[in-house]
Amino acid sequence: MASNADDNLTFWDHLDELRGTLMRIIGVTMLFGIAAFCFKDWLFEVVLAPTKSDFVTYRLLDRIGAMAGSESVEFSLSLINTALAQQFLTHMKTALSAGLLCAVPYILYALLAFIMPALYDHERKYVSLLVVCGYVMFMGGVLLGYFLVFPFTFRFLSTYQVSADVANMITLDSYMSAFMGMVFMLGLIFEMPILCWMLAKLRVLNAEFMRKYRRHAVVLILIIAAIITPTADVFTLSLVSLPMLLLYELSIGVVSVVNKKSIE
Repeated sequence: MASNADDNLTFWDHLDELRGTLMRIIGVTMLFGIAAFCFKDWLFEVVLAPTKSDFVTYRLLDRIGAMAGSESVEFSLSLINTALAQQFLTHMKTALSAGLLCAVPYILYALLAFIMPALYDHERKYVSLLVVCGYVMFMGGVLLGYFLVFPFTFRFLSTYQVSADVANMITLDSYMSAFMGMVFMLGLIFEMPILCWMLAKLRVLNAEFMRKYRRHAVVLILIIAAIITPTADVFTLSLVSLPMLLLYELSIGVVSVVNKKSIE
């Protein structure tokens, strides 16, 4: 059965515990961010890789095109900077984002530890497994965004022209905003089963509700996918929406198992 150790804690005690958890999360993220800040060359070599024609996704597309008989198209884009302090600020924000990426395992562990009192004794031994699964799923979303969704979106939008007289000049700030937003959004979306498990354990969510509003969820998923990938490319849209739909179905299964165990 669930532990009663914290039954006597008041709302403000729980709030204080949450504040402490959030402060530790911020501290760990900052430490990783400082470390990432010191490795600027390596950091931006990875972040700016999709702007070059030798990026692995573009080379794969060229090989597929060559097999289909089409000629490969060179793609390389130079970003510009239009503000005096923008490059330094971008360096700081990117390092902090990298720190957040590295801190995800600890963040998941800290959040799961916070809801530990709501877990049964036999479930606590699975916390480490949940942290690993959560991080693997998060990184799966990040990698999908980095290697597939963002390169397709970026290449399409950066080469699209309403007229040959209008040249595209992409700013560093615009690139980084799209890159970070898309990659991290996909990482968070892939945490759907873990989030649903936590809500089910807190008895906020049940499988019947998720099945009842499945059609609404599909529409919402398509809207979110269209926002993440603002292109007219159905293939790119499918790269985002299909995994989200599968994750939703997986979440229903996870919540269903939790609901059954809570009844028992």
